[in-house]
Amino acid sequence: MITVPDAAPVADPERFGAVFDAHYEEIRRYIGRRLDLDTAEDLAAETFLIAFRRRHRFDPARGGVRPWLYGIATNLIGRHRRAEVRRYRALARTGPPPDDDGHDQRVADRVTAGVTVGRLSGALAGLSKGERDVVLLVAYGGLTYDEVAQALGVAYGTVASRLSRARNKLHTSLGTEVR
Repeated sequence: MITVPDAAPVADPERFGAVFDAHYEEIRRYIGRRLDLDTAEDLAAETFLIAFRRRHRFDPARGGVRPWLYGIATNLIGRHRRAEVRRYRALARTGPPPDDDGHDQRVADRVTAGVTVGRLSGALAGLSKGERDVVLLVAYGGLTYDEVAQALGVAYGTVASRLSRARNKLHTSLGTEVR
């Protein structure tokens, strides 16, 4: 990942491209994991358009560029929440989409992944929006609790409690042991 000094490129429209270059792929992948790849391209572009339009509101004292962008992306995903839940429910029924590997490997991978992805997708669909956002920002975005709190505009304790509740629900839903 490219390191970008937080405030300067965000505030300066001529240098905002550095923010885009540093974070676009990461944000697109995060959205793609939560929704679908076609939607990810559109929402990632919309994330940066919104960030560019709101660049004058960015306050580096409140956090870094990365959580700020994840917050915008998560809000956009929230608008598509019903589609996300439908996708998780569909994956729970059908399993993951096929890859372009060899036929034998694809069949073996699909059987194994289908069971895992189906169960996990069903479990994720059963979480509240707030719980799902926290889990996926940590799991897909690799954000810290502080960064998740910044991205969602909630307290650190809220992130910790949502993640704890989500973990318990996921463990119960998946029939695994809570550690």
